[in-house]
This record gives sequence, C-alpha cells and structure tokens, in this order.
Amino acid sequence: MKSVFLVDDSATMLMSVKSTLEMNGFKVDTAPDGEAALTKLKAGLKPDLIITDINMPKMDGIGLIKEARKLLRFTPILALTTESQQAKRDEAKKCGATGWLVKPLGGSDLLKVVRQVLPGA
Repeated sequence: MKSVFLVDDSATMLMSVKSTLEMNGFKVDTAPDGEAALTKLKAGLKPDLIITDINMPKMDGIGLIKEARKLLRFTPILALTTESQQAKRDEAKKCGATGWLVKPLGGSDLLKVVRQVLPGA
C-alpha cells in the first residue's frame, strides 16, 4: 500500500483529500503546517509521496520542500495551492517540487496526478 503525507493548514482540505486517497487504497498521514510535517519526517516518517500546501503558518510549503529534500531525495513532492502564478511554481520547482496541483481540486484530478508521480499506485 502506497503512503501519502498530506500537509495543509486547512482542516477541510486535509479531510477531503485524505478521504479521497483512503477510499482509493492509500495510507495517509497528515500535518497542519510545514514545521509539524518536518518533525514527523525527522522522526522517521517515509511516505511514498508528499502533497503540501504552499501558504501555511510557521513554515510554508516552499520551506518544507527545501527541508524535506534534504531528508528524502527521491520522494515525489506535489505542491497544492490556490497560487497559480508562475513565479511561485518556479520557486517550488527550484526547491525540488515534482509537480503542482491547483485548488480547488477534484478527486479524479488528484488521483490522476498521484498515479502519474507514483508508478504502481
């Protein structure tokens, strides 16, 4: 079973994405911000995929991507955000993001992208 680590400060977003993934056979861990996420990763969490919001308190998604890359070099990381500006995308990519999901996100769109970055999912 593939595992996904979901990081978002919106409880509603976490709940909806988590339920979509779990209904489709994924194991899901969550964190409310980049700082909490990094703590879990440093404690040994090794997800097959990380999906992170960009705009969050404490540590934003860009900061999390930078730090997560030091721990998990090859794990795909998707940035999930309402931001559609190219500059933010470029910054996320430069820090090691694998791809980009724009909110609001439908379940089928989410699964399509997850299956693209996670072969065998």
